[in-house]
This record gives sequence, structure tokens and C-alpha cells, in this order.
Amino acid sequence: MEKPVIFRSHGSRGYAIKSGELHIDVAFLGASSSDPLGNAAGYSTSPNAKSICGSLGYALPDAKYADKTIILTDDLVDYPNQHSAISEADVDYVVVVDSVGDSSKISSGAIRDTKNPRDILLAKQAAKVVMNSGYFEDGFSMQTGSGGAALAVTKYLRQGMIDKGIKASYALGGITSHMVKLHQEGLIDRIIDVQSFDKVAAESLMNDPKHKCVSANEYAALMEPGSATHFLDVVILSALEVDVNFNVNVLVGSDGIIRGAIGGHPDTAMDSALSVIVCPLLRGRIPCVVDEVTTLITPGSNVDVVVTEYGIAVNPNRPEVKERLEAAGLKIVDIHDLAAKARKIIGDPAPLPFGDKVVGVVLNRDGSVQDVIKNIVG
Repeated sequence: MEKPVIFRSHGSRGYAIKSGELHIDVAFLGASSSDPLGNAAGYSTSPNAKSICGSLGYALPDAKYADKTIILTDDLVDYPNQHSAISEADVDYVVVVDSVGDSSKISSGAIRDTKNPRDILLAKQAAKVVMNSGYFEDGFSMQTGSGGAALAVTKYLRQGMIDKGIKASYALGGITSHMVKLHQEGLIDRIIDVQSFDKVAAESLMNDPKHKCVSANEYAALMEPGSATHFLDVVILSALEVDVNFNVNVLVGSDGIIRGAIGGHPDTAMDSALSVIVCPLLRGRIPCVVDEVTTLITPGSNVDVVVTEYGIAVNPNRPEVKERLEAAGLKIVDIHDLAAKARKIIGDPAPLPFGDKVVGVVLNRDGSVQDVIKNIVG
């Protein structure tokens, strides 16, 4: 592209829109229902309902601050559309279309219920880390990321919560059926939903008054005093790469090519009391624990624990966490030893052929430049 792509986290994008740093001329926003004035929701209770997507959290800043906001819906309902997420005050036009999308597809892609034995092993280890970290107590709050192993941790925390008689105050972020199940069982009191990861979560948002939709700003903006991440106790996240300084890359692949987006990774890691990264040592012949990450997304100062199938590394900044995990009998290793083991297995990868052209700019949560991505030559 002629200009570099700007990468922001979920929270920093929402706040950049609110502050005017990121200006939107026209926002086209899909909704499962809308009335003629633009009160829109990610679900519909009408008999003509065609789709359900759940939370519209990431669309809310766009709707509120764009010069023009256009709602696209396949279910035009009578005014007023009750329980709408987007207000008519922020909408200029409503366009009725045949279909806004296939609800059965919203749980595909990165959001998966893993059956991979290694992911299950990692999830079980991560759950043990949380349960012995000192933060697993009645009223704690939690979030899990989008990787298979990170998502699966929820299932293994469930039994620990039952055994110890512990209930969570709230679950945050992208919400899955696993979170909804724990909520319905009384193990999680409330759900704060910025993105519904599957149909079960979307239906829960529609039917349960304790399941709340929030905007990206309410979710994770650094400058918003009431952002939910500011009160988050535990987050479990995945990673493409982690380096010996606990820095994390979730954006650029081992070939130097942009693979996805930042998401809420740096938001939740920074704000949580305990951030746990779940990451295999290798993916195929690609090392995941390295000397230096390809692209810095989440600074190591905000990462507390890295869980691999070869052991658990604890940031030296958190000696009290290391002490608790060792007392619980968990295998604690030095992260430098993990990187060395990866090199021993697969050798030293050839350096990537980066050119001089900047094709991407990664911004920190405060809007400053954290890293740049350069083009691959050849």
C-alpha cells in the first residue's frame, strides 16, 4: 500500500476515534435488527429475525463519532427497537438488505474449541498457574484470548472454582459459550461483552440482563477511567512469539508477513493483575520462544507468566508469583533456557530479508510509535 498500515489495539482505536485522532467520514455498520430511526442491535426478538451476532461493542465508537453513520440490517422492526446497542441519535441512514451475514460463521477462524492434545496440555497448565497464582479467590475477574489453548483454560478453571467454592465477579472481553456456561452455572456473576465469539454468547446477550454489551472504550481504552480492563484480575492470552525479555508478538508471522491484528492483547496484559501467555515452544519447525520478537506488540514489562509444554517461565519482576507456583509443584524454568531449547531442536533460523520501506506502524496504547514493520524483499 502507498501508506503504511496503522495498527492500534482495541482500546486505543476506540479512544483515537473519540479523541478525533482517527477520523471516520462514513461508517457502514451491520446490525441484526434496526428500527426506521436507527436504534440497532446485534440480535432481534421479532419473528422475522434472520441473523444474530451479539455485541456491537467495536461498532459503537464508529457510530457515535463518524460524520455519517449508516446501519445495514436484514430485519427492520417497529419503533422503538428495545434493548438496542446503537442509538438513533448516532445514525443518519438505515438501509435494508437481504442478508447482513451468516450467523453460523461467527465462531470460525481463530475462535475454536481445540481438540489438539498439545493445546489441551497447555490449557491445563495455564489453569494450574491461575489457580496457584494468588489471584484465584472469590470475586476475581477474568478474560481469555482467542487462541485455542487460551480459550480452553476456561473449562479447566471451572472445576477448580467448584472445588474451592470460588465465583468470579465478571468475565470480560470476547465472550464464548464456555463463559456463558459458567455464568449459567452461577460461577460467574456478570458478563461484560465487547464481542460475542459464538451464537451461544450472542443469544445470552439477548436474553440475560446480567450479560452486558460495552463499547471498545468502556472495554479497554487507556484514558477511560472506567474501562473494564482497569479492574481485570486475570487474563490468559495466546502468542505467535515470545522473546527472552517476555515481549510478545501476535501480529507478524515468522516469514515477516502481517498475519492478523493486535486485538486487546496489550490492553489486557497491561491492565490485568496477572497476565498469562500460553504458547507452544515450536509450531512445526517454527520457534515460538525466541531471542527477540519479529514485531513488538505487548511489552515484556506487562507479561507475567509464559506457559509452554516444556515448562513455565515467570517474569523476574514477579518473584512472588514464581514463589507461589514453585510451592504448588509446577515446573518453573528460565525463559532463556526455553529459547535455547527451541534453537537446539530446529537450529538458528535465517534472518528475514527485510527491506527499507515501512509498511506498518504499531502504536502503543498511548498513541506513541512502538514498532514498525518493514517490507519483505524477494
